[in-house]
Amino acid sequence: MPSIALYEPIVNICFSLSYLQKLACSFISLTATLLPQEKTPTLMADQDLTSPFLSPPPSDHPHLILTIQDDTDTESHHNHNGIHTHQSTSADHHHHFRNPFAFLGSDGLTVPVSITADPFRNHTLEITGIYEWLKIGICLPIALVRLVLFGVSLLIGFLATKLALQGWKDKKSPMPRWRCRIMWITRVCTRCILFAFGYHWIRHKGKPAPRDIAPIVVSNHVSFIEPIFFFYELFPTIVASESHDSLPFVGTIIRAMQVIYVNRFSASSRKHAVSEIKRKASCGRFPRVLLFPEGTTTNGRYLISFELGAFIPGFTIQPVVVRYPHVHFDQSWGHISLAKLMFRMFTQFHNFMEVEYLSVVSLFDNKKESATRFSERTSHAIATALNVVQTSHSYGDLMLLMKASQSKLKLEQPSVYMVEMASVKSLLHISSIEAVDFLDKFLSMNPDPRGHVHYHDFLRVLRLKDCSYSEEIFAFMDVERNGVITFKQFLFGSAHVVKRPLFRRACELAFSECVSGENDYVSEQKFGESIGHAIPDLNEDEVRGLFNLFDSDNDGRISREDFLTCLRKNPLLIAVFSPCLLNKDISEDGNRLVEEIV
Repeated sequence: MPSIALYEPIVNICFSLSYLQKLACSFISLTATLLPQEKTPTLMADQDLTSPFLSPPPSDHPHLILTIQDDTDTESHHNHNGIHTHQSTSADHHHHFRNPFAFLGSDGLTVPVSITADPFRNHTLEITGIYEWLKIGICLPIALVRLVLFGVSLLIGFLATKLALQGWKDKKSPMPRWRCRIMWITRVCTRCILFAFGYHWIRHKGKPAPRDIAPIVVSNHVSFIEPIFFFYELFPTIVASESHDSLPFVGTIIRAMQVIYVNRFSASSRKHAVSEIKRKASCGRFPRVLLFPEGTTTNGRYLISFELGAFIPGFTIQPVVVRYPHVHFDQSWGHISLAKLMFRMFTQFHNFMEVEYLSVVSLFDNKKESATRFSERTSHAIATALNVVQTSHSYGDLMLLMKASQSKLKLEQPSVYMVEMASVKSLLHISSIEAVDFLDKFLSMNPDPRGHVHYHDFLRVLRLKDCSYSEEIFAFMDVERNGVITFKQFLFGSAHVVKRPLFRRACELAFSECVSGENDYVSEQKFGESIGHAIPDLNEDEVRGLFNLFDSDNDGRISREDFLTCLRKNPLLIAVFSPCLLNKDISEDGNRLVEEIV
């Protein structure tokens, strides 16, 4: 039998080779960590670490094979990329999830990248700097004088307007000339109001085009100052929200301008407003028509999407640009209260304002240009003059912003809940009110300060059990595969499902499959059996929790109206009924549905 001493050199050599292998792998790992990311792809680094550096020894010496796994380096590498280890694992797992809404004809979800622009943010919400505090202190006595001037001017203008409107019954016809002469008193009062707010002089560039050339004027909208200015300068007919009619003093004055009221959420009201714009623009006896096509105020640093009311009639339009140059005080009526904005205006030495009348914009000669294209050319002219970026935000985004700000959640940046509603409407065909309803549901999921909802909160609100099918529903919206969803992803996912052509039919079939016997309602027992095909092993409490979500009137059963209403508000839940839709005998129309969706 050979002596053990004969094997000692061989063993030493093998261990030396193993030690060299470990040093080499450590060096490769260190190099992968220190080099710039774009020069060291993660996949190549992982392959180098897992493949042996030297050829393995013969199979009859397994005790000499060493497996080196440096967990510290691997974790550091993931952190270097900004992704935690568990998130990467979750992301890899998400790739294997099937689409739970394929039975509706869905081929997956695509969510556009969000932009960071906030066109409604006032950049001087807080008073900062010694200069501003000193200026406010000095201007406080002056502010009292300005407040008195504002009140007196408003009162005189109101009385003059009441006199001009006294006994006038034919409001659909142009205002008689003698009444218009009385309104000059109100127009002078509005100039005094501008003076009280600190607009002692206003810089002009260009001139208003004659009314017979450009009967419609459109302008960007930054503050409540522009309507006051245009009332004084042009005395136009304006298009305003119906809610303005109830404002004290202001409601009476805008009625004298033969205002065109519109309810932005009513299709019939918008259609009527367009016909009134066309009627008044075509009649030379009416004043020119003034519109703010953005539909709300912005901070002037962006130009948001235009409504089409001013462009559908097809008349020549004169764009007007209004600027408010400033250093310390942003005069925009963004996300700031009216009282605070007025106080800041009263306590400034002077507020700067510039008005520029641009060249008129007309339809092309063939008169076949669409209103959308006409508005795009006009908005481009205004954005170019302002030197600002155009975005697809709209009044709907302001509604979302206000809804998020009013919640009790501690939000780092409420603007993350804006989704550029103009593009969302064109892509998903949902209204701003529907988007606000989805936001209300999302906020109930308790998003973190960055606006992210986690999986367990998603399940809690939708009353779903933690299972593979629930993971698939969540993963359907988690398009970035990072284990959380944003409001934009939730909105696009929900709207994507509810706007599927087969969604309504699927809801009807799901209800009919859940109804037992001759009943016209769903019992808790039958409800549990129906959803048990998708989510097995549900206990009584879990079934009752989801059942109560559908039972909106709490009468212990789910009517057809309860069922369909719940699915419209929570369209993602239609996925839990997909097994019973595909495996049950259904009507002739339903058979065609299954053939399409399979």
